[in-house]
Amino acid sequence: MSTLAVYAQQPAALPDAPVPDVQIAALADNGQSSSSCSDQNADGVKPASAVNPSKQQPKRILGIMPNYRAVSAGEIPPPPTPKEAFGIATKNSFDYSSYIFVGITSLLAEGNDSHPQLGKGVAGFGRYYWRGFVDKTDGNYLVIFALPTVFHEDERYFAKGEGSIWNRAFYASSRVFITRTYSGNERFNNSEIFGRGIAQAISTTYYPSKTRTVGQISEKYAYALGRDALTNTFREFWPDIATHVLHRHP
Repeated sequence: MSTLAVYAQQPAALPDAPVPDVQIAALADNGQSSSSCSDQNADGVKPASAVNPSKQQPKRILGIMPNYRAVSAGEIPPPPTPKEAFGIATKNSFDYSSYIFVGITSLLAEGNDSHPQLGKGVAGFGRYYWRGFVDKTDGNYLVIFALPTVFHEDERYFAKGEGSIWNRAFYASSRVFITRTYSGNERFNNSEIFGRGIAQAISTTYYPSKTRTVGQISEKYAYALGRDALTNTFREFWPDIATHVLHRHP
């Protein structure tokens, strides 16, 4: 058979030839699957790139304040494992900023002579410092790791990211009393309320007896809860402050 006859028997490969309907459907399915996969990972969690950049919670605020407990608005990650919760508590406790923060609060306490029996000067500051560091550390491990593991509570802060200023401020501050469970429901924040209380009870073993009064302990307990409420509120509004006031990425 001649070469010309062989070519004549082959189907024409026209560039504009119509694509069969089956192939079109397959391509459409593949496109939808790819789009779906890009919006969420295997755990059903949106990747950080899918969250509005102006709503993202950074790991550090201003490059100083640790923000490992915050979850960006719109994200619903799976609950942390005990190992992950322990890691968050450790990062919060031994971050370099923790040493600075305890130093500032200890200096203020020494200056105000909050516990006269601890003395003044460098020696007095040292006595305030190690006690303040223990206060912060055992509180972190109780509130972030130990009690959440027992009560199955997720002690991360889930940012709201929308609504009025007052609504968001109320939501943020109320998280010291309301928390998210491993199953995604909301309930009374046992970890925060009891964790801070246990930490105050422990502190009675290493603070001077003259300042271990009910009033002093209650004041420190209220301060700890108030500090956590303010921290949550700052976390909530930080992306807005960074984006609209400082004109930078959170």
